[in-house]
Amino acid sequence: MYLSVDIKKKLQKFSLNINFELTGGTLALLGESGCGKTITLRCIAGLVKPDEGRIILNDRVLFDSEKGINLSIQKRKVGFLFQNYALFPHMTVEENIGYGLKGLNKVEKNKIIDAVLEITQLSELKKSYPHQISGGQQQRIALARALAVNPEILMLDEPFSALDNHLRNLMIKHMKEILENYNGPTIFVTHNMEEAYSLCTDTVIIEKGRSIQQGTTKDIFRKPNSVTSAKVTGCKNISNVQRLSDNTLMATQWNCKINFREPINQQIKHIAIRAHYIYFQEEVTIENSYQCWPVFTSEKPFGTIVYLKLHEKPIDSEDYNLQWDITSKEWDRIKDKPLPWKIGFDEKDLILIE
Repeated sequence: MYLSVDIKKKLQKFSLNINFELTGGTLALLGESGCGKTITLRCIAGLVKPDEGRIILNDRVLFDSEKGINLSIQKRKVGFLFQNYALFPHMTVEENIGYGLKGLNKVEKNKIIDAVLEITQLSELKKSYPHQISGGQQQRIALARALAVNPEILMLDEPFSALDNHLRNLMIKHMKEILENYNGPTIFVTHNMEEAYSLCTDTVIIEKGRSIQQGTTKDIFRKPNSVTSAKVTGCKNISNVQRLSDNTLMATQWNCKINFREPINQQIKHIAIRAHYIYFQEEVTIENSYQCWPVFTSEKPFGTIVYLKLHEKPIDSEDYNLQWDITSKEWDRIKDKPLPWKIGFDEKDLILIE
């Protein structure tokens, strides 16, 4: 299975300029809302025509501006799960799924409908109408409809955005099981880093219509190559740097010097650390440790975000350098310890960005 996308399209707020390849598995298009993820998906599906470029799926050219090729959505053999599911309210579940199965007799059509209902574990809802089933079940019905046409590629446009947290977590589990049994490539549009990490083998980061980083999902989360990539993968602490020596950087927003065992690439312009990689230091003083004061906290159901000021007491609630994400148990353990505290960084957890 192979997909190649190299397209351009002028939009109202920016110009789309997307270039990536997919050879199998599930690919996340990850980026902030409005960055061009959904329009990219619609260009691949044939719902929107690019201004120029090429789209190739397996050995078929779906779009080529130079050769005047622009296959209709029916000929592209794509399965599309819309953000709002787009089920027909006046049709039963089986009628919704069978809608795209043209040219088949009743026996063949029912066989396919029964098969995808079994895959999505919804056989008992065959005769139900959309208003009679839950949001999560509607999503799986829409997915069954996309699978029923035996697509060469499956495309999912933010399928969990309308679900609450509990149902979203449950649906991620169901979706993962279904995608593992689907033989073709899948493109998954999301701005949620946890969804991308859970479901996708590869990721493309998109910023203002441009693909700025592509690789395996784990590699991109481990080593984002830009400030945008760091932000959309959840990094809360990012600072400009000044080079003090071959082995020392000054993180200007954090107001601290950071030492490295090996010489630092001269092209490095930013440094970042994820909020859960900062650690509390009890007694032993090591390199890259700093005195700090808590400025304010934000409680989560099972954790606490602590905003820290380094080196000196904060002036007000806006005077902080770092966000520190810790468990509720850890917060209860340290919150009453005398100030100033001391926190530290492990060199391997720091992200250096050119």
